[in-house]
Amino acid sequence: MFTKILIANRGEIACRVIATAKKMGIATVAVYSEADKEARHVQLADEAVLLGPAPSRESYLVADKIIEAARKTGAQAIHPGYGFLSENEAFAKRVEDEGMAFIGPRHFSIAAMGDKIASKKLAKEANVNTIPGWNDAIESAERAVEIARDIGYPVMIKASAGGGGKGLRVAFNDKEALEGFTSCRNEARNSFGDDRIFIEKFVEQPRHIEIQVLGDSHGNVIYLNERECSIQRRHQKVIEEAPSPFISDATRKAMGEQAVALAKAVKYQSAGTVEFVVGKDQDFYFLEMNTRLQVEHPVTECITGLDLVELMIRVAAGEKLPLAQADVQRNGWAIECRINAEDPFRNFLPSTGRLVRFAPPAQSMFQSNTQDLFGVRVDTGVQDGGEIPMFYDSMIAKLIVHGKDRAEAIQKMREALNGFVIRGISSNIPFQAALLAHPRFVAGDFNTGFIAEHYAQGFRAEDVPHADPDFMVALAAFVRRKSRERAAGLSGQLPGYGVKVGHDYTVIVLSADGRHRHSRVHVDEVVGQIGSAVVTVAGKRYALNSPSRLNDVCIVGECNGQPFTAQIERGTPRNPLALVVQHNGTRMETMVVSPRMAELHALMPFKAPADMSKYVLSPMPGLLVDVAVQPGQKVQAGERVAVIEAMKMENVLFAAADGVVSKVLAAKGDSLVVDQPIVEFG
Repeated sequence: MFTKILIANRGEIACRVIATAKKMGIATVAVYSEADKEARHVQLADEAVLLGPAPSRESYLVADKIIEAARKTGAQAIHPGYGFLSENEAFAKRVEDEGMAFIGPRHFSIAAMGDKIASKKLAKEANVNTIPGWNDAIESAERAVEIARDIGYPVMIKASAGGGGKGLRVAFNDKEALEGFTSCRNEARNSFGDDRIFIEKFVEQPRHIEIQVLGDSHGNVIYLNERECSIQRRHQKVIEEAPSPFISDATRKAMGEQAVALAKAVKYQSAGTVEFVVGKDQDFYFLEMNTRLQVEHPVTECITGLDLVELMIRVAAGEKLPLAQADVQRNGWAIECRINAEDPFRNFLPSTGRLVRFAPPAQSMFQSNTQDLFGVRVDTGVQDGGEIPMFYDSMIAKLIVHGKDRAEAIQKMREALNGFVIRGISSNIPFQAALLAHPRFVAGDFNTGFIAEHYAQGFRAEDVPHADPDFMVALAAFVRRKSRERAAGLSGQLPGYGVKVGHDYTVIVLSADGRHRHSRVHVDEVVGQIGSAVVTVAGKRYALNSPSRLNDVCIVGECNGQPFTAQIERGTPRNPLALVVQHNGTRMETMVVSPRMAELHALMPFKAPADMSKYVLSPMPGLLVDVAVQPGQKVQAGERVAVIEAMKMENVLFAAADGVVSKVLAAKGDSLVVDQPIVEFG
């Protein structure tokens, strides 16, 4: 067994590998860029080596620097994690040639499966179901349209070296095929240095279901059940679960056996994933093979009780798999939510900056621990006060829960999301909460088009209807009442000027348009019970009890005998008197005041926000890579105005209406903040 390994990655996956290495008694070497010098993975490792500047092409993607770091520190093996160089056959071969072990498949397996065109042909030879399509590189957009017509719309246009949603478009007509081919090719050239494109039939109402395989150097290959990954936004997975609520045992077995056949055909050694697209009648077709550990591997670890990273390390050290296919278990139900640094209310644009508060829910499951299951686990590479840099992907953490069945797992995940405190940047937690509450998701009735279908106009606050908004009103009144009780108990108050607690309050639910809602509430204390009160709202009785302290952001307790977790904060930048309540993805800004103060507040004039309609504003922090207009230019609605880049994603800004450009207020190369004006129209 190795005594020291280097992890050629960053963030949560680097931390994940370190956890297993520590359990196995293996020393670890971290690598980092200048942007990551304070990162969590650097602090957790036994040693750390600086690679270079922040951009990944000058640090995490430079194979020479990583090999040199491994040589210098005496590492016997390199774990590539996922992303970066994890599926780069040249890098895997370099590691092998240097006399070190690559903790992943052999370079020839990566080569065979890394090229989507070649992998399709190999899959066919191994009798794996494949999708009808054109599997040779296509030379021009015009030829792409001809091929698309022959296959029959809709078609999927994909970069051969693509991944992570990049270099992929779905076309329903000639125009979309022409434009999709061109943009796919440009994206693929820029992201992967390989602009080969192929086209295949797009399976309608498809599910994305993948099989986890595991092989060793002795010819043994097994499959570790499936993962359901159909909840995707723009081809990026959002929620993953294991097992799938859709497929039958017979389909599971057939998919697993085909995945094993393909892995054996390429002499696969290590953990890998064979992805299938599954039609509404459970017909399934090979999509691609990911020759690495997957982001969503924890859900498989939960239901099988296996540490996949440990098995990868053992296989790389030449050991045989410790179990056969008959030994693979499937216990309970696991769900993973990807917690990303993005603003769901601004079309999921990246959100970068400092994590002013980062407090995940309490964990009862841990990385590399296969004994303590059926709980909550958080995989992350960040910490309180850390920075979310603009140079890498947007993932902050992965939240994983394990329940005895799907219903329990969903309930556990909703409570865990309620208790996940992130401040300083925006996160997609409200969106995850909305998905988990959606009746179709709860019923297991969804496909890869679920998010596009139900949130076609983007995600808005009203898309998260709370089952009982009066509970949030009662909670605000409860917290305010407890605060008043504490203030009333302070000594030294002047006679006649002491704080009066009172029983009757008005909760004003604030609205951005000035249409505030007033709710009269009555609060009765429960004699002899600290942290308890009965709040009456609109005739409904809420018996609340909480051991949480008044300054806690995360409040836990019971309401009418049922447990709850919610978040409450005092004050906003524009209103220091506000109490902000968050629960089940809904955010409610309130003021809890006396009935008389509520009457006076209703007389206050509403100050409308400034009209910014004649400006094109930066919707996110990022780098301005292009300004496509100049002063005096006539612009039509929908015309491209500027391009901003952040977290490896380009975002094109379009004109909302016809107009004439009067001023260009930012220059190419500028770093922008949210809502910074770029172009002004006359």
